[in-house]
Amino acid sequence: MNVHVPYAISFGLRLREVDVVTSQEDSTAELEDSDLLDRATALGRAQFTQDTDFLRIASERQRAEIKFAGIIFGNQNEMTVSGCIRDLELIAKVYEPEELTDRVEYLPL
Repeated sequence: MNVHVPYAISFGLRLREVDVVTSQEDSTAELEDSDLLDRATALGRAQFTQDTDFLRIASERQRAEIKFAGIIFGNQNEMTVSGCIRDLELIAKVYEPEELTDRVEYLPL
């Protein structure tokens, strides 16, 4: 989870038994976005964010063929907390992590 994602989303996912790591818990809250995506990639976890800078970073990496663990992007103006939880739970329980590699998945589904 990116640093700006409301904790209620992480909490709701955990109630549904989805394994979540927040930037705050991983002590990466101060990292630049590109470094945060590198950390998620090293952990083999897709990065959920509502920060449009990640869309630019993903596009640059796709063009340069630089691998990344995948980004799930939820537009904060179009998503409710419950909607994010529902869609993220579905992604977590349906996809294998490698299926999100080098991709951007947009919410709402």
